[in-house]
Amino acid sequence: MELSSKKKLHALSLAEKIQVLELLDESKMSQSEVARRFQVSQPQISRICKNKEKLLADWCSGTANRERKRKRESKYSGIDEALLCWYHIARAKAWDVTGPMLLHKAKELADIMGQDFVPSIGWLVRWKRRNNVGFGARHVLAPSFPSEPPPPGLTSQAQLPLSLKDFSPEDVFGCAELPLLYRAVPGNLGACDQVQVLLCANSRGTEKRQILLGGLQAAPRCFFGVRSEALPASYHPDLGVPWLEWLAQFDRDMGQQGRQVALLLAARVVEGLAGLPGLYYVKLLPLAASSTTPPLPSSVVRAFKAHYRHRLLSKLAAIQSDRDGTSLAEAAAGITVLDALHVASAAWAKVPPQLIFSSFVQEGLAPGKTPPSSHKASEMPPVPGGLSLEEFSRFVDLEGEEPGPGVCKEETGTEDEERDREGAFEPPPTKADALQALGTLRRWFECNSTSPELFEKFYDCEEEVERLCCL
Repeated sequence: MELSSKKKLHALSLAEKIQVLELLDESKMSQSEVARRFQVSQPQISRICKNKEKLLADWCSGTANRERKRKRESKYSGIDEALLCWYHIARAKAWDVTGPMLLHKAKELADIMGQDFVPSIGWLVRWKRRNNVGFGARHVLAPSFPSEPPPPGLTSQAQLPLSLKDFSPEDVFGCAELPLLYRAVPGNLGACDQVQVLLCANSRGTEKRQILLGGLQAAPRCFFGVRSEALPASYHPDLGVPWLEWLAQFDRDMGQQGRQVALLLAARVVEGLAGLPGLYYVKLLPLAASSTTPPLPSSVVRAFKAHYRHRLLSKLAAIQSDRDGTSLAEAAAGITVLDALHVASAAWAKVPPQLIFSSFVQEGLAPGKTPPSSHKASEMPPVPGGLSLEEFSRFVDLEGEEPGPGVCKEETGTEDEERDREGAFEPPPTKADALQALGTLRRWFECNSTSPELFEKFYDCEEEVERLCCL
């Protein structure tokens, strides 16, 4: 039985379709004659004539792929168009647009449009093909930074656009360094050691950088056996911020995400970065030396300190309940730098995004309307029991007070004093210790918990501990 032969479909590219239209307009050839010349059917030529205006618009736009034979409309056409618009803006600003940057921006646009869309490499390839991005004459963007290392000083940064209008709010970051008396308790400010904390967040409040905590001890005993990469914050053995290292890591992180962001810094900090190597993805925007506006709004810093004080008092209250007759100051003496690191990380996570965003708007560091101030109280932690609002407010702002007798402003204890505070050396817990602790904690929940929902969180923790034990 002989199979019937079918005519092979011959699709024309956009360039060939324009040639068809030119032949029909400039010569007396019929559609059938043009069809024979291009080896296609006459109905195909007819469809080209019907779509004449659309084809000419695509050809004149300069963005269409002229070798494309079929134009398949994307399911997410709105995202396609928005990303193409952003791409043209980025080209006009001479940004070095990369594939990861396009994927990140596409996901960001999808979230803004409320669409459940996760861009893939395949989608990006098709998007580039549809919009002639990277085809033919490559649209290579001139980098906004010099290829050679910048000379000493800030000349390389001075060549960058120093305007917030050049960045989206999600890509504008502010940071602040602040002292923290991490062992201080109300009514007893003796032996209150100090650490330095670096906070950094974007103006939308949707992204918070990991906290950096600095202290005078090079190697606190509490960190023995601890894997630094597993901690929710970083520790630096100095009260000064290691700006060169921190900025270099920030720049690498943004490069991996394909983003170019702005970082607001105090003028004195930027002036001290004379030996700063080239930053390719983080652009420093120094505030004027005469400006009273902090690079990270003071209300955000105060909210962090309020959550830290509240969390610390809750922790000390639990210690007191387990040790009858222990005063608050005695309980605080056992708080280590590692404890402070965890409490600070938990406090930073508690600062709500809406507070960060509204604070940036109030300071004029982000566009938008300031939300009503009636919600501010709900964004701060409740006043701990035993303290009035005024007493807790003074406790939160403790670092701003002049030190009284017996108040230490730096962590200057000797190794022997530190050993006395942190207790005898304890080796890292074993897998058996971890599993036994899980059993003890579950039993305690069974006898004391008032809600079964608590076990859902416990099960997640239990599963992760058991997974780590199997490694």
